[in-house]
Amino acid sequence: MADIELVDTSLRDGNQCLWAAMGIDTAKCLTVAPILDEVGYRAIDFTTSTHMGVAVRFKQEDPWERIRLMAEAMPRTPLQFMSTGFRFISWETASPEFMALAFRTLARNGIRRFCLADPMNDADSNITCARMVKQGGGEYVIAALVFTLSPIHDDAHYAACAHKLASSPDVDALYIKDPGGLLSPKRAATLIPAIKAVIGSKPLELHAHCTIGLAESTYLEAADLGISALQCAAGALGDGISNPPAERIVSNLKSLGHTVRIDTDALAKVGSYFTRIAEAEGLPMGSPHGFDAEYLQHQLPGGMVGTMRRHLSESRLAHLEGAVVAELAQVRRELGWPIVMTPFAQMVLTQAVMNVTSGKRYDVIPDEVIRYAIGRFGRPNVPIDPLVMARIESLPRTRELRQEPHMASLDALRAGLGAQLSDEEFLLRATMPAGQVDAMRAAGPAQRRYHPGAPPILSLLRNVTARRYLSHVLVEKPGFRLELRGRSVPTATEI
Repeated sequence: MADIELVDTSLRDGNQCLWAAMGIDTAKCLTVAPILDEVGYRAIDFTTSTHMGVAVRFKQEDPWERIRLMAEAMPRTPLQFMSTGFRFISWETASPEFMALAFRTLARNGIRRFCLADPMNDADSNITCARMVKQGGGEYVIAALVFTLSPIHDDAHYAACAHKLASSPDVDALYIKDPGGLLSPKRAATLIPAIKAVIGSKPLELHAHCTIGLAESTYLEAADLGISALQCAAGALGDGISNPPAERIVSNLKSLGHTVRIDTDALAKVGSYFTRIAEAEGLPMGSPHGFDAEYLQHQLPGGMVGTMRRHLSESRLAHLEGAVVAELAQVRRELGWPIVMTPFAQMVLTQAVMNVTSGKRYDVIPDEVIRYAIGRFGRPNVPIDPLVMARIESLPRTRELRQEPHMASLDALRAGLGAQLSDEEFLLRATMPAGQVDAMRAAGPAQRRYHPGAPPILSLLRNVTARRYLSHVLVEKPGFRLELRGRSVPTATEI
């Protein structure tokens, strides 16, 4: 029987999948931090550059402050940053010197574990990033093997990639990243041994999604096959299109005789906290999904299936959904079997919709598909279909995009943005609109505490005090008294 560790994904992937990356802010993180630190997780999957951008754009919160405060509040448990190729916040490909600065700044602010997930499964790119991370002070690097289904993504493909990654002294561990929830127990039974045979003593973790109901049984199979850690979410942030629920995984692992060295009481408190947030804020809660064989064909992330249906419905083209799904598979083959994860999922879907609705395939080709074809996102897994590539090369827009400048050098960016900026502010201003960063700075420090009971109380008070005929409001219960006389509703801070 195996000794299995857990990596918590609630704050990052659970929040992204079920709450559109919008449900968590600094106060919610800091409130649960002490309990998270008691559970005994291997690490906390905490943030990505995309989430850092969300903090600035939608929350007016400083993501660097959030990282520092969480690192101080959780001294025992490493915080993880996930990097997807050579990019930071912006989708524009970043220079090596820019990425090195980003990794160095993340490490200095409290990120101890770095997850490298190249969307092309480019092992050389991951190794280059791993070297930068270690040179910049990062403690631990875990490199992803991004799983998908295609004729070229067989066990030999993943074994070759794993062998190269494991050979790097800067890569401490590997993990199978299954963003689509496509890995079945049957495939895991051949894939995991093939990978473990070539990585020596380096640990192998597993990260999968529950989108079509396979992940939980695959996790239990993986425990028998030598997986060292499983990545799970807790409470309302587990299940659905998110990761397997930690509470159920731990219970089942123990029932099957495995050891999971965590504090189950602390885990229960963590799960309860996220569920209370969902109830208080009216946010979705994950629930088990059944098996959907059609998903194996289009492989779109769950959230994008809903987006596709909404867009088709709004355009009065809902009847074309079947044609779009069929076209997705063909476009993916013609574009060299890109893995259906961000940003390639959006590209493949957009091209498929345009092919179906325009009346002529590849009559319209979005800029991002052209950039992909000319190598701006790395090397395709196999060459693009010659006829499609010829069509792309014939476009005047392709010639324009080939001349498109790459990100300026660090010196040029600093000269344009201000040499006096800290590295933290410089990285935000180099990748985000100035107005958004200005608004973040004007908002001041983020709130430090959150109480799930506050939103319902505030909603009640807003409704009551909106009634102009009331001049006196009293809310009272054991241990709590709030009295309002001829004044406006209080803020959450005042409560």
